[in-house]
Amino acid sequence: MSQSAGTRRGHLRLGAFLYPAGHHIAAWRHPHANANAGSDFRHYVELARIAQAAKFDLVFLADGSGTRGDNVDFLSRTAHSYVAQFEPITLLSALAAVTDRIGLVGTASTTFNEPYHIARKFASLDHISGGRAGWNLVTSSSEHEARNFGFDEHLAHATRYERAAEFAEVVEGLWDSWDDDAFLHDKAAGRFFDPAKRHVLAHRGEFFKVRGPLNVARAPQGRPVLVQAGSSEAGKALAARTAEVIFTAQQRLEDAVAFYADVKGRMAQYGRDPDDLKIMPGVMPIVGRTEAEAREKFEALQALIDPAVGLAMVSTLTGGFDLSGYPLDGPIPELPETNASKSRQALTLTLARRENLTLRQLYLRVAGARGHWQLVGTPNQIVDALEERFVNYGADGYNVMPALLPDSLTDFVELVLPELRRRGLFRSEYEGRTLREHLGLKRPGSRQVREAALEPGV
Repeated sequence: MSQSAGTRRGHLRLGAFLYPAGHHIAAWRHPHANANAGSDFRHYVELARIAQAAKFDLVFLADGSGTRGDNVDFLSRTAHSYVAQFEPITLLSALAAVTDRIGLVGTASTTFNEPYHIARKFASLDHISGGRAGWNLVTSSSEHEARNFGFDEHLAHATRYERAAEFAEVVEGLWDSWDDDAFLHDKAAGRFFDPAKRHVLAHRGEFFKVRGPLNVARAPQGRPVLVQAGSSEAGKALAARTAEVIFTAQQRLEDAVAFYADVKGRMAQYGRDPDDLKIMPGVMPIVGRTEAEAREKFEALQALIDPAVGLAMVSTLTGGFDLSGYPLDGPIPELPETNASKSRQALTLTLARRENLTLRQLYLRVAGARGHWQLVGTPNQIVDALEERFVNYGADGYNVMPALLPDSLTDFVELVLPELRRRGLFRSEYEGRTLREHLGLKRPGSRQVREAALEPGV
């Protein structure tokens, strides 16, 4: 593509999605991998510093409150099941002390947390980091997580999203507990804060009763950036209403363009501008100086996939149904709608049926990036694909999912970023200091300030 085509939308946004040894399901088995990466703080410090030096917008951490299964043999064979990994807010708070520019986005579930806790933790992270915090709002999808919080079975999908919508409303309200200039620290007058600039939420809803106010001052960004990852109908509705970044998964350009238009088209009904939301699909690029080198890197990881692990991954992606009784070289069975992640089930089954894949072929296709977009090629080929989706309004940027860490992140920085910059598609220096400034998002005023501005005569 021409440079003019690549620059007509400005530059794209990049997140570094850090997953202990890498996103490929077999990454931990690779000779270059640190198998203990999930419990090695120095490993994360190195990755965060690499991403910051490369001027990434943010680092992104996933999370789950359970081991995602009871099959001990399976759990012992894979590093993707949230075994031996740090809790993300704790890790990001530590990374805030060893970085100074890159955004810090962590996942926390609305299903098994309380709004006050989440509001307090992420507001604190925003202060600790100087305005670099983001909360990735998710609704937990695993039955195994539910059993860690007193439930015999998981909440219904629709109920989880209804709870999530109210949860986000309460958190945003708590983040508006104090005006920016509420704290006077007037030693002479003996006034720590201005009572008129303290706001009690007094929320009473279907799921939550929260008085407030939050016992943390207003965040440097006004509010931490709100990220959301669901792509089901309920997920898209929630994103259009609340999200400022959405992490999603589409395999084809036409699907990405349709998703982009759909979600952005819903925002007006909530009084929001489409630029208030950045859509950043996940992408796992495996890059080599030649096609043969890239393919060799990819096949080296593919060869490490244990068939039992691959099948279990497909079972998870297609709704959590046990597929172990079906032949690996047979077709995908008909499956009922799941109560887990509906969007990921639909994505995986559509891919399998569109390409007539067997179970084995399907796990070889999706085990690397767990259903996200996977690219294998030279720097020019990788950038051509990223640029095409960006300039055709299928993405505002990407959450980069390195297959093997730190190797794949270093490859992307050394081989792909120079070509992105040559085409005018990515920054050479940070434009600001906060995550909002990196992403081109406005700093929101408090709800009370916004309401006052709407009063007659104001």
